[in-house]
Amino acid sequence: MAQDRPTRQQRSLATRTAIIEGAAAEFDERGYVGASMDGIAERIGMTKGALYFHFTSKADMAGAVVAEQHAISRRYGEAAVARGTTPLESIMWLCQGLAVQMTSEVVVSAGVRLSTDVAASDVDRQDPYTDWTTVVADFARQAVDAGEIDPRWDPDLVGRVVVRAYTGVQTVSDVMTRRADLFAGLRELWTVLLDAFVTERLRPEIPRLVALIAPE
Repeated sequence: MAQDRPTRQQRSLATRTAIIEGAAAEFDERGYVGASMDGIAERIGMTKGALYFHFTSKADMAGAVVAEQHAISRRYGEAAVARGTTPLESIMWLCQGLAVQMTSEVVVSAGVRLSTDVAASDVDRQDPYTDWTTVVADFARQAVDAGEIDPRWDPDLVGRVVVRAYTGVQTVSDVMTRRADLFAGLRELWTVLLDAFVTERLRPEIPRLVALIAPE
């Protein structure tokens, strides 16, 4: 029996992963209100009773999608940040990496959609915003120390504004074009933001920095 336990655990983990991916596809296509446990069960070929063995409710399942989206984004974020040779480059690669995920990975796309869906008020979804605000603020602080961002700007303010503005751009892009113009919209956003808070020394670098936010 002890030898069977790893196999059962692996099978349970694989089932949970399949449920999250199926739920993500359902939430991404239908939104929180339109998605249903029946629809998710049908999508992945599982009984609704089996779903309830792993998740207690639709809100619980949506929370799992958001949590998995955040985990995926953190892994991508770490890889993206490693590409940056300066704090501002790291921020650009971070934003570029998240945009790539939103246009190529359904779990990320669904998690981001759930995070901005007003109907999903009973879903635990604050952590991604809190964490990304902290990450951007930390890089902004490093950028101030490196002479890239004007020291008159509070790094915590920069973090809050960047995350909220980024969320606005991706939300509008999702509604208007299903994110077909996401990268263009983000380049426009960063052209304005960088012009507002970089030092004079960095101003000639704005076009190069903005150009990093492009599909791969």
